[in-house]
Amino acid sequence: MSLGQHFVRSVELASVRTRYPRVVGRNARLGSHGGGGADEIVVLRTDTGKVGWGLVAGPVAAEEVVGRSVEELIDPAAGVRDESLRGLDFALHDLVGQIEDLPVYALLGGRGRTTVPAYDGAIYFADLDPEEQPGGLSAVLADCAADDAAGYRAFKLKIGRGNRWMERAAGDARDIEVTRAVRAAYPDHRLLVDANDGYDCAGFLEYLRAVDDCELYWVEEPFLDDPADLARLRGYLRETGSATLIAEGESNPDLKLLLEIARRGDLDVLLMDVVSFGLTSWRSVMPTVEQLGVRASPHAWGLPLKTLYAAQLAAGLGSVDTVEGVPGETLGVDTSAYLWQDGELTVPDRPGFGLLLDV
Repeated sequence: MSLGQHFVRSVELASVRTRYPRVVGRNARLGSHGGGGADEIVVLRTDTGKVGWGLVAGPVAAEEVVGRSVEELIDPAAGVRDESLRGLDFALHDLVGQIEDLPVYALLGGRGRTTVPAYDGAIYFADLDPEEQPGGLSAVLADCAADDAAGYRAFKLKIGRGNRWMERAAGDARDIEVTRAVRAAYPDHRLLVDANDGYDCAGFLEYLRAVDDCELYWVEEPFLDDPADLARLRGYLRETGSATLIAEGESNPDLKLLLEIARRGDLDVLLMDVVSFGLTSWRSVMPTVEQLGVRASPHAWGLPLKTLYAAQLAAGLGSVDTVEGVPGETLGVDTSAYLWQDGELTVPDRPGFGLLLDV
C-alpha cells in the first residue's frame, strides 16, 4: 500500500518528561539547567491504523493535516513538503518508517554507520554551586566520574566562566584548571570544550596556549561567529600543528555564513540543532556539507530523545563522527532498542525511530 493510501485521521499533542541523573548547572551564558522538564510531542494516527510520533519541531496546524494522505505531507526522499509542516518533521518521518517497515536511518539513505560514538554533553559549571558553599574542582570531577561509570568515554567541558559568573582572569584560570584536571584524570578519553561564545578571540587563544598538551578533539562556539576571528583561530591551530577541530552553528545559525566559512577552511563541524533546525533541513544541507569536506554533529543538548534522533541522522546521512549524548531518561518512552555500550550508541533495526510511546 503506497503512502497515498494512508490518510491522517488524528493529530494529538501530548508531552513527555526528561529526568537527568543530577541537577545540571550553569554555562557561560545561562543559569542552572535544572533536573529535566516537559516537552511537547505530536502523535499522528492514520485511517489504516499506523501511528507515528515525535518531538514537536515547530507550529502544528492539525486542521491542515487531518484528512490528507501521508504522501501529500512528506516526500520520503527529501522530507516534509512544506514549511508549514516543520512541526511534524519527526512524527512524519516516524510514520513513514512505520508504514514502509523501515528504520528512519534507512529512509535517509543508510550512508553512515549504525553505531556512532557519543560524547557526554552534561559537564557544566558544577564547581560554582551551591553558591553558599561551591563544590569546586572536585564537583566537576565527580560529574565526570558518574558519567564515565554510565559508559561515556568522551566529555564535553563547558568553559567560559569569566563571561558572567567569575572575574575574567579568575574564570579563565578555572577553565584551564578544569580542563587540565579532567585530562589528567581521564588520559584516554576524548575531550571537547564548549565556550558558548563566552570568550573573545584573543582570550580564547590564551586559553588554548595553556591547554595545548590536552589534545582537545574540538573547540565549540569559542566566541561570537566572525569570519576573521575564526580564520585567526585556524591559523593558530595550523601554526601549532594541532588537530583540534572548530565546531560552530548551534546558536542562531546563519547557514549561508557558516557554509562560506567552511568553504574557506575555517570551520570543521556544523552543529545546527537536530530538532529546531530539523531533519528535513539537515537532509537538504548534507550534500553541501559533504562537498565541502566538513562534518556534521547536530546539537542535541537538553533531551535524551534528541541524541537518538541525531544517531539516526548519523546512520542515515553519514558525515557525522560523533553525536551529543544527554545523560538521563525520557519517562513514558521505551528506548531500550537503542544499544549503549562503552561510549557508543547503536540504532535499532526497527520501523521509524524504534521508540515505543506510553503517555
